[in-house]
Amino acid sequence: MKKISILGSTGSIGTQTLEVVRANGDIQVTALAAGKNIRLLEDQIREFRPKIACVWEEDMARELKIRVADLPVKIVSGMDGLICAAAEPSADIVVTAVVGMIGIRPTIAAIEAGKDIALANKETLVCAGHIIMELAREKGVRILPVDSEHSAIFQCQNGEREAGNRIQKILLTASGGPFRGWTREQLREVRLEDALKHPNWTMGHKITIDSSTMVNKGLEVIEARWLFGVDFDQIQVVVQPQSIIHSMIEFEDGAVIAQMGTPDMKLPIQYALYHPQRRTLSGDRLDLWSIGAIQLEKPDMEVFRGLGLAYEAGRTGGTMPAVFNAANEKAVSLFLDRKIPYLTITDMIEEAMRAHHPIEDPTVSEILEAEQETYGSIESRW
Repeated sequence: MKKISILGSTGSIGTQTLEVVRANGDIQVTALAAGKNIRLLEDQIREFRPKIACVWEEDMARELKIRVADLPVKIVSGMDGLICAAAEPSADIVVTAVVGMIGIRPTIAAIEAGKDIALANKETLVCAGHIIMELAREKGVRILPVDSEHSAIFQCQNGEREAGNRIQKILLTASGGPFRGWTREQLREVRLEDALKHPNWTMGHKITIDSSTMVNKGLEVIEARWLFGVDFDQIQVVVQPQSIIHSMIEFEDGAVIAQMGTPDMKLPIQYALYHPQRRTLSGDRLDLWSIGAIQLEKPDMEVFRGLGLAYEAGRTGGTMPAVFNAANEKAVSLFLDRKIPYLTITDMIEEAMRAHHPIEDPTVSEILEAEQETYGSIESRW
């Protein structure tokens, strides 16, 4: 019986992870953690009977404790509670599906406790990759990517790494989002409702906006640098509008291996939980006859400036990726609240980066300080 903890259990990745648990029957959920959705969390607790459940807000944790008083579950809250859920002693693997840099400390706690990490929290590697990957090596812990593109690269690499075959180039695919082919003039008129209509994937609001600006792909570029130990010059973004090719690897001999399939996040989730074993997964299958042709395009970094800024932040390193990420988080939040126009998102990211003096090889505290300074700077203006 595989035992798992899920951080972010009420979000998109968390709920799909629990669908995988239901479908297989040989996974025990030992810990759940959520933000504010205590109604859904209560339902999850009653169905999966974890030992620990965490809610971020202390008052909500008190309410949840009353709701599940008839069950033998420990209710915790805040960062201490999240760390407690991440390091739950009996868990084998921790699914880190919380959004934001809040995921860094619990991930470190899980690694230090010897847990494998099914990583769905981009910010952990984007902002603290130099800390996370070194600690994972030290503790002999596996970092298993859940993001569809990184899972694809991981699947393409399997067997090749053991044979000592080196990656020449990562071909990181992107759908292009709802505004693929648009000009900056057209983007000036984008409404919130337009940006929330992703053509292929159903995701949370924040990541859907990030996909529309291609900032999400920029975060994935930085994440790929740490996951696969390559330079930024070895990561090439390729727009693949149908989301059929999830990513590719080019090897030294020129061979290119691709992982393909229908857009379904349950596949990379299940692969991370059972790696290296593959399990039957219900759902649509790829029908190449009906597809007929697969489109591949070069991304327009002039229009989608967030992608170019991500490469710049990654190459600069230190605390700069944390500033890139924090500025984007705050800008997207303002856009979701209809307080800024669409193109201001990338303007705010660039302004924050230009104002920042990066710290090399930062500690977790210095990373979080850079985040808070960026938040404060933007809040003082808006």
